[in-house]
Amino acid sequence: MTAPAALLRTAAELEAFGPAPSAAGTGAARADRAVVMTMGALHEGHASLIRTARALVKDAGQVVVTVFVNPLQFGEAADLERYPRTLDADLAVAGEAGADAVFAPSADEVYPGGEPQVRISAGPMGERLEGASRPGHFDGMLTVVAKLFHLTRPDVAFFGQKDAQQLALIRRMVRDLNFPVEIVGVETAREADGLALSSRNRFLDPHERRTALALSRALFAARDRLAAQQALHARARATGATQDRAAGLNRLGEARLAADAQAVARALPDDGPAAVRAAARAVLEEASAASPPLDLDYVALVDPADFTEIPDDRTAGDAVLAVAARVGATRLIDNIPLTFGAPT
Repeated sequence: MTAPAALLRTAAELEAFGPAPSAAGTGAARADRAVVMTMGALHEGHASLIRTARALVKDAGQVVVTVFVNPLQFGEAADLERYPRTLDADLAVAGEAGADAVFAPSADEVYPGGEPQVRISAGPMGERLEGASRPGHFDGMLTVVAKLFHLTRPDVAFFGQKDAQQLALIRRMVRDLNFPVEIVGVETAREADGLALSSRNRFLDPHERRTALALSRALFAARDRLAAQQALHARARATGATQDRAAGLNRLGEARLAADAQAVARALPDDGPAAVRAAARAVLEEASAASPPLDLDYVALVDPADFTEIPDDRTAGDAVLAVAARVGATRLIDNIPLTFGAPT
């Protein structure tokens, strides 16, 4: 069994641990040091990030996992106290996945003298969706990410696509403020039944967990609706399907073929976003009547660059379908990337 990762508690210990030796001439990949930032309670989703980091930097590089429950990201003290702390288990998970070290500083180490007076503002994007539901959350997140970048000095940092808005904001901060680090997003890890892996899942009882599956079901239903629509578009282009063709088939007594041709002809490109939203909402509305019910915060189809809403007339380009809801006392988020106008 792989040994647990080394535990580093202070900036001085992290400095002494040192960056990875130069990879020049060793055949190593692009980066010497990769960092995976977490708040602990590591699960398979975090392990996937660590494994991806290890695969990139190879043996000549170094993978550091940060474990820090950042008080600036919590609006209520009760939520901060409730957040799970499982450092011993985290060390084992990190080591098994390929991390060299876990940097787990105290709040005093990260914020000497108390919470910082100067912070990074997330700007307009930070006020949308999660930012509207959790005011100040993204300012606190970016502030600690910036501090941890300075402390760990990574060449590349890995973040999960599950926190899509967070990932977009970190990328924007790095670009806008010229941080010398590459940001890599890693696909959301899921349970076999589709539930996105999250440290908060442990708070769900079996009945709540059953209701929580509506989040991923809604996303998959929207994805499938878009895929079906794009398949119809492709057939319409390939066959030249029109309402006249459908009417002609109907006159010939080919009712089934006529109905199919009519469905293809009606597959208009500009109903994509509306159809995606409708497919997701249908699943979520059904879950709102479940026991226990799903209490929807938002479902939004947004531009991944700035998290503004995609207009209904969008016919091409990338999007993120994001959802947030409470089940019992637990708030969950999930999302899925989509591409409109994709070839089939």
